[in-house]
Amino acid sequence: MAGARGTATERGTDVGTKGADEGTTTVAGRLGALGRAEFTLLGRNRTAVFAGLFVPVAMIGTTKASLGGIDLGATGMSAVEAAMSGGVGMVLLMAVYSNLASAYTARREELVLKRLRTIEASDREILAGTALPAVALAFVQSVLMIAAGVAFLGVRAPQQPVVLVVGLLAGLALFTALAAATSAFTRTVESAQLTTMPLFMVTILGSGLFIPLEALPDRVASLCALLPGTGVMTLIRTGWLGGAEGYDLAGGAIGALVWTALAVAAVRRWFRWEPRR
Repeated sequence: MAGARGTATERGTDVGTKGADEGTTTVAGRLGALGRAEFTLLGRNRTAVFAGLFVPVAMIGTTKASLGGIDLGATGMSAVEAAMSGGVGMVLLMAVYSNLASAYTARREELVLKRLRTIEASDREILAGTALPAVALAFVQSVLMIAAGVAFLGVRAPQQPVVLVVGLLAGLALFTALAAATSAFTRTVESAQLTTMPLFMVTILGSGLFIPLEALPDRVASLCALLPGTGVMTLIRTGWLGGAEGYDLAGGAIGALVWTALAVAAVRRWFRWEPRR
């Protein structure tokens, strides 16, 4: 498997380098070349595609059933609405965070990132180009999930579309940065399953993905409000289902911004461009 992955990666690198050499002298051109190469590699990774596309959808059904025993009266939403909005958070975790942490680690260990630094693209462009396919996949899947929830499951139409889009974009940026930061402490692609697990579990259990903070005891909810994914989920859930006051929205936006800034700072400080030995 490692040999096959390396061959595919080298081909992807050739595509990106060729694109840069053929006149992609603009930022958009370089990002496009890198994104196309990475999209080819993502399409060949059936495990990543399956996890990103189908696992979040499967978890929605499981979570809807488990929410039947929880009193959601204080949250102002039904079990279906809680499960569907939490499904968007699962897309961010699976399609962006987990996939990209593995992708950054694989590209680093196979010397792809080191080679890419010899072309015209900047470090930011390399990281962004690597993330483009996963980010695009997550955005499209989230939009389809919202549309399906409204059309077929009786979920309310987005109450504040601008807030919903801002929350989704903030989530994409946050979990991309967190994936890059996590890869700095990940030795192999296989070990990425372990290094991503703490944040993965904390976000699922404490950031309001499937159990809204309003359904938790006040003290627990106050602690959970400080977690990385809570601000993003506050914006997404409010934008889709409404309910939060201006103070809560401001707190969610500030939380998302602060955690994104911390993640970006961690990437600048610890991200590795060469294999860990």
